[in-house]
Amino acid sequence: MNTRTAAIAELERRIGHAFADRDLLERALTHASVGDGAKAVRHNERLEFLGDRVLNLVAAERLMALDPDAREGEMSRLMAGLVNYHACSRAARACGLPDAMRFSASASKVGARDSDAVLGDACEALIAALYIDGGLETARAFFLTFWADEFERLDEPRAKDPKTQLQEWAQGRGLPLPAYDLVAREGPDHAPTFTIAVRVEGFAAEHGQGRSRQDAEKAAALHMLLKREGAEAAASHPSDTRL
Repeated sequence: MNTRTAAIAELERRIGHAFADRDLLERALTHASVGDGAKAVRHNERLEFLGDRVLNLVAAERLMALDPDAREGEMSRLMAGLVNYHACSRAARACGLPDAMRFSASASKVGARDSDAVLGDACEALIAALYIDGGLETARAFFLTFWADEFERLDEPRAKDPKTQLQEWAQGRGLPLPAYDLVAREGPDHAPTFTIAVRVEGFAAEHGQGRSRQDAEKAAALHMLLKREGAEAAASHPSDTRL
């Protein structure tokens, strides 16, 4: 048994489902980089589309069961904490998905196997495969098992992300909202790198990079916050001036 075959066996053991359709499982585990877009290679992008819908369904179903009186706005807030690529990537790692996946050599080299965005998409593809192979109950069981920790964290206070903090910083000083511009998008489609510039009126632009545009915007906002907070701290505590 080779390393990947063992990883697939371990994946099935952890999720508690042995796939009847082995081709379906292989497709769920195949990244789009394999074959460099060749039509003969069936990868997991179409399954991601279905898996996203199944994930939203079982998450909404669970939230309604936990609190039958919850308002729509509150459930939408909680859904955002459950259905995102960070939660999906944590589930992917917990079930052993990274070692079971197929990547091209170039994608592996640039770290696709460790990318939260890539693993989040793969987790959605796996959910779709479970739904097709075993039905909604099988997909639901996977969700309840590998999202248990996410539900534990739902009521924890969440720190504001850098974009929200920068917006509040600007508003507190009577400034227009920060503006974000795409400076560059580099790298292959399966592992792009985005560079974003954020501008606040009256201050020099700051830049940030990330594997998604949203991550790059957050990085740029964080750089702006750190720079401005440092400048303000220095201004409020000037060094002694000696004659």
